[in-house]
Order: sequence, then structure tokens, then C-alpha cells
Amino acid sequence: MAKILMITGLGSATDLASGKRGAFYNTLEEFSKYWERIDIICPRIPRGSTSGGFEIEPLFGNVFLHISPWPLIFHPVWFLKKGIQIYKEQKFDLMTVHEFPPFYNGIGAKLLWYKIRVPYILEIFHIPGYPRVSSFKEFIYKFFFKIFIRFDASTTKAIRVMNGQMVEQMTHLGVPRSKINLIPAAYIDLDVFRPMNLTKEYDLIFIGRLEKNKGISLLLDAVKKLKFKNDNLKLLIVGAGPLAEELKLKVKNEKLEKQVVFHGWASDSREIAEILNKSKILVMPSYNEGGPRVVLEAMACGTPVLATLVGIVPDLFKNAPGGEIINWEADDIASKAGELLSNSDKYKEYSINGLEIAKQFERKEAIKNYADRLKEIIA
Repeated sequence: MAKILMITGLGSATDLASGKRGAFYNTLEEFSKYWERIDIICPRIPRGSTSGGFEIEPLFGNVFLHISPWPLIFHPVWFLKKGIQIYKEQKFDLMTVHEFPPFYNGIGAKLLWYKIRVPYILEIFHIPGYPRVSSFKEFIYKFFFKIFIRFDASTTKAIRVMNGQMVEQMTHLGVPRSKINLIPAAYIDLDVFRPMNLTKEYDLIFIGRLEKNKGISLLLDAVKKLKFKNDNLKLLIVGAGPLAEELKLKVKNEKLEKQVVFHGWASDSREIAEILNKSKILVMPSYNEGGPRVVLEAMACGTPVLATLVGIVPDLFKNAPGGEIINWEADDIASKAGELLSNSDKYKEYSINGLEIAKQFERKEAIKNYADRLKEIIA
């Protein structure tokens, strides 16, 4: 079997180093079966996220995580140094590079490629600010992404994107269509995410990082509007992030303490599946996304979805939808949520459709396809 070097971002690395069994861990559990060895290079993670220093015990017997001891600004140089060391020892056959602003992974991969000439693939999970910018930071990232992406792509063997919208966007930005590979990253374990026939405790649920681009403030505005029609309405917010305290203050100021419950992070996939089964509707009001996987997880549990036109959502909803598209407006979210909660026939239709859609993204088969597609590139 071949060997692979994976270069990932801070979030995935922190999850692995802290022992959290998130999406990346679950992917590696299956993905590792298709490779002799996987080495993962990642940036320096926050102090206290791991007790194992900069090298931790291998995962699944053949997955090795290498954490940079250097500050982020020097990451491309450390990436180059560590990549050369690993190549001399292991002679890996391919690199996959999770790329995003400020592009330190792409810069490091280009430097390493010039030294060892091993083919590499850029993996772009979402394009900053598409389809909508949520902050000035995203505006800046979007601007530089347009400028940098063609330089970034010049030495890469291929670019992996996650949904149909991204294929069009990358082509529009000047990346050769021949280099663009659509390989979705949204796959789920249908043994975990399934209908459980649990009592519905929550009308609405949000799952995700609490940051501006997730649109959570819009959802709270919608709940305020729904409150006037249904004072017993319940929203469960699952996640954590930089906006947590601000959102809790907003809930208090808007007198929504009775309607909104903050759960924090779920411990693992099984807990997420359980709380999705206890919820009537997943609401995902994001401004931009690459997936998101949680939409599929909800549909696999028979929970209809209200989501903005981001990421994989247009691909999922183009035939028999498992929910509805919402605008970035509190009135629209409130209107569609209220109507779906009161329309049992439509609710049942979306629930059944969602179960059928989710079957197409079964975890083991999707990860095997991912591994096979990567191996085709180096064949």
C-alpha cells in the first residue's frame, strides 16, 4: 500500500491531540485502512490541548501526528523542515494539503514540492465569503483568495473541492477545470445517525461553532418572532466558540431564556445523533460553508432541515428535498420554521426524503471512494 502525508489545519489537529472524536478522527479511522502509513503535519496548537507534547501516540496503528513547536508565522518553514525529514524516512507517495487563508499550508506545500517533487493535492473545503461575506475579515480573505488561488494551484497535481458550487467558483477564478476534482467530504455513519423514535423535546436545533459566519444571531432574531406565536417554542444550541458569551447576553436581553437552551459541544457523534432525534427541525443559517456534514446527519435521523444556499445544500435539495432553503433574513427563517412546524404532511415528506438522500453518503463507501480517487492521481 502507498504512504501519504496529510497537512491539516488547527481545528482538526486540536481535536486529534485533545482526544476529541470529531469528524476528522472518524474519517481517519476508516481512511487509515487504505494506506500503509499516514503522517499528519499540523500547526502549533493552543497550550493545554494535549499532554503529549509535539508528538502523540499513533492512532489506529499507522496514523502519526506531528505538531509544530513553532509559532504560526513560521509554520511554512517548519512544514518544509518536517516534511523533508518524514520523506527521507518514509518516502511517502502523495501529499494532501488542507488549504485556507492565510495560505500557510499552500506555501509550505509549494516549498516542499520544489525540494522533493512528490505530487500534492490542495483540499479546499470552502471558498471564503461565498456565497456571502459575514465580516470584514472574510471580505479580506475573499479578496486575497481570488489573487492567490492561481499561484497556489500552479504546482499542485489536483484540487479537491466539496460541492458543485465550488467547481463553478474555482473555474471562474481561473483554475484549470482539468485540475478540479469534486470529492465530497460530507459522509456519515448510518449506524450512528438513524431514526431512534425519541420524544421531540426541541422545536429547533442549531449545531456548529458559535461564530459570525454561522448566522446564529439571525436564528435568535427568528426565535424572537416565533415566540409571539408560540411561547413554548424551544431552540437547542449545540456548540461553542468566540460568540458564546455575546449570544448568551443577547438571549438574556431579548428575554428568550425560556426559549433557548445552550448545550455546549456534544461529546461525540452518538450524542449528536441522539439530540437530533430529540429535535423537530435543524436550522443552518450559515453565510458560507463547504459541507456542512450536519445537514446530512440531521436528514439521516429523519429531522428536516432549513438551510441557506451554501455548500452542499443545493446539491442535496435539487431533486426531492429533505427541507427548505432559507434566506439570510430572520423573517424568512421564522416564517418557514413556523409553517413547517404546523404542517404535518410537509414535515413527513421532508423527513422521508431526507432519509433517502442520506443513504447516498454512507461513511465507509464514501471514504473508500476518497481513498481510491487519491490513488488514481498517483497511479
